Amino acid sequence: MVALETEPRVEAFVNKSLYTSKRKQKNTQEQRERIMPINHTAESFLYNCNPFSGLSIASSCRHYSKPLSLSSSFSFFLLLLHRPALRHSLYISKTPLAEETNTIMQGSYTGFLLLFFCSMLFAFSSASPSNLPIIPFDEGYTPLFGDSNLVIHRDGNSVHLSLDERTGSGFVSHDLYLHGYFSASIKLPSDYTAGVVVAFYMSNGDMFQNNHDEIDFEFLGNIRGKDWRIQTNVYGNGSTNIGREERYGLWFDPADDFHQYGIVWTDSQIIFYVDNVPIREVTRTKSMGGDFPSKPMTLYATIWDASDWATNGGKYRVNYKYAPYVAEFSDLVLHGCAVDPIEHVAKCDNAPSSGAIPSSITPAQRVKMENFRKKHMTYSYCYDKVRYKVPPSECVINSQEAERLRKFDPVTFGSGRRHHGKRHRHNREVASSL
Repeated sequence: MVALETEPRVEAFVNKSLYTSKRKQKNTQEQRERIMPINHTAESFLYNCNPFSGLSIASSCRHYSKPLSLSSSFSFFLLLLHRPALRHSLYISKTPLAEETNTIMQGSYTGFLLLFFCSMLFAFSSASPSNLPIIPFDEGYTPLFGDSNLVIHRDGNSVHLSLDERTGSGFVSHDLYLHGYFSASIKLPSDYTAGVVVAFYMSNGDMFQNNHDEIDFEFLGNIRGKDWRIQTNVYGNGSTNIGREERYGLWFDPADDFHQYGIVWTDSQIIFYVDNVPIREVTRTKSMGGDFPSKPMTLYATIWDASDWATNGGKYRVNYKYAPYVAEFSDLVLHGCAVDPIEHVAKCDNAPSSGAIPSSITPAQRVKMENFRKKHMTYSYCYDKVRYKVPPSECVINSQEAERLRKFDPVTFGSGRRHHGKRHRHNREVASSL
């Protein structure tokens, strides 16, 4: 990289004020053009998040929506420290050239410290739980069922689950957990996948058969040419009579590559993430009572035949001509409070720091979540007038959301009547039947 030299200041001792004004404009334009090749992102950041504006950091940065990465922020900061000429050029490119040099230099060091702090602030605000440690399969999980249909990759961090005419397959975490962050990068089967369900979920149904808790990611297969759909659900204290399902499309093909799916679970909140974008937030309310998951749960991942309900209510079934159906899991994260399975005592003192786990949704994330739901949500139990004449008490009705869903499906979300059909319930505790 070629070092920059500062443009000499023009001594305006001539009587032609027009000449002086044009020269100032030329200086400013040249300096901007010379700065741009060094770091376009940094220049854009300065323009939108200017700590020399006289405003507070929060005010001067509020319009900047493309944060610098940690690495680019730090390298840019070092560049500024070691190149006074660049510091001077950057500063005067955003300030009137008529200001005195000593005023510029007096504010430059403090100003760029504020710039660095501002860039780091935005970098950290966009931070996600993806920085959490990945656990090798053997350290955190054990096969659940499927025999040879479960294959652990040589690196120990990836596992393939397959479904064929003989059986599905699945794995389960060694430990029970009470709250935390749990995620996996998943690549789903391609082509004709009707009737196939891939599930990534938490449950304690093996311990509390009549009052179990559950937090679900379910991926519902489809016929050729139709997209996979995601379904999320929450049960607490055996409240399976109140399904809290939501269903969505995606902005990508989940069979083309790996994508990250995560669950944050605290004592008051559950957040579902797709590629670090929150897609659903469940907040505990008094009216939910014990319906909010509150007992220790184990993490499961399975692939299985759900022909009876998964695709168009059972209209399209699994076609084993296309088997085996293979779901790939990698980058497995178990970051929570492990619980002794016998004494049910939480071992949180030995748990990793929860500082990397988001405790809430940031304003920027909330905008992304609202945009996702507006574009991709196709079902929400809160608006299902066939199942619930009165929405469950925890539902917060959004009139725009309700209208959009009503147009999408006027029978389910409007005032029409559904044609006769059975309501499908299913049990994913497949281990007990195999």
